Amino acid sequence: MNTVVVRPVQSRAERRTFLLFPWQIYKNDPLWVPPLLPERSAKIDPQKGVFFKRGSAEFFIAWRGGKPVGTICAAEDRVVNEQRGLKDCVFGFFECTDDEEAARALFDAAAAWAKARGLETLYGPFNLDYEDSYGILIEGRDRPPALLCGHTPPYYQSLVEGYGFQPARDDNVAFAIGLDRSTPEWQRAARLADRLRKHGEITIRGAHLERWEEEVDSVLYLLNKSTAHLADFIPWQREALQESLAPFRSMVDPELILFAEFKGEPIGWFPAIPNLNEVFQQVNGLRYPWDYLKAAWLMRQKLKSLSIKSVLVLPEYWNMGVGVLLFDEMSRRIQGRGYTWVDLSLTGADNPATPILADRMGAKLYKRYRVYRAAL
Repeated sequence: MNTVVVRPVQSRAERRTFLLFPWQIYKNDPLWVPPLLPERSAKIDPQKGVFFKRGSAEFFIAWRGGKPVGTICAAEDRVVNEQRGLKDCVFGFFECTDDEEAARALFDAAAAWAKARGLETLYGPFNLDYEDSYGILIEGRDRPPALLCGHTPPYYQSLVEGYGFQPARDDNVAFAIGLDRSTPEWQRAARLADRLRKHGEITIRGAHLERWEEEVDSVLYLLNKSTAHLADFIPWQREALQESLAPFRSMVDPELILFAEFKGEPIGWFPAIPNLNEVFQQVNGLRYPWDYLKAAWLMRQKLKSLSIKSVLVLPEYWNMGVGVLLFDEMSRRIQGRGYTWVDLSLTGADNPATPILADRMGAKLYKRYRVYRAAL
């Protein structure tokens, strides 16, 4: 059997091999949502990717007998390491055949890259982005992932843990929420929300997209202050947030991007965006020109689901029913728009407020992801 050899990506052809390798892994997986190649290509380009403004990265391919059998990226996020006093090497873009030798060789390559830079741990998987498709799927293979959520084969868990990785934190989970307001959970929430509205102290509004820069500033403030208590908190950089939000600016319904305010100041954020993975799953990552035509046609069709990526409330308002108000207002606004369910993802199991609130709304956990760390 040929030995596995891992080499860094150096040529344009190797770069394309790196980008297209996932099609080899998931070609027979009906749940996989292919990444959009133009977006992924820009993300790994040092001249275009926003990550490279705060860090460095190298991309590797594992070869066996001249054929690719795996990929990985090793990266140093200098800004986050300095902020948190860590020496993490972030790994990502981990894709591998069911081959323990290939997986070990890929992790060894990432570890060697990290050690050469004085880093002390491997942490991931994150694909140069702490919010997009991170982690290894541990539970939930009955439906495709929602927007910005990942998907991995069942054997990835054993490959990662077999190398010695340990869970870096509690798992991240996704919930599915039905929209039938006649259920006991929604009725109870509606009654509580009505009582809160009578006080009039907390108000809910939609997004003002015409004041885009101000809204981004508000979201940045709410994100960093509302999640600072989490054990693995990584402060958002404005540039990274701007890049994350920009693609949705032209496609969101501003009435479904909710802000909670107290005396005119933002205290909560609850954004529902179309679950575009319903489209992305069918357009082959935009590999070919005809995929763009199909995507344009599909984008005009009505989607079945929305995705809510954040339930943010400032800590000093946690006990004032802000979450219930946001859930109830969102439910009211969604009615009659043709959606059948809402994805709520991803939230940490170590952040109990959100899972408890989701459970009270009748939500069901449907996916679980795990992030790992290994000392070098």
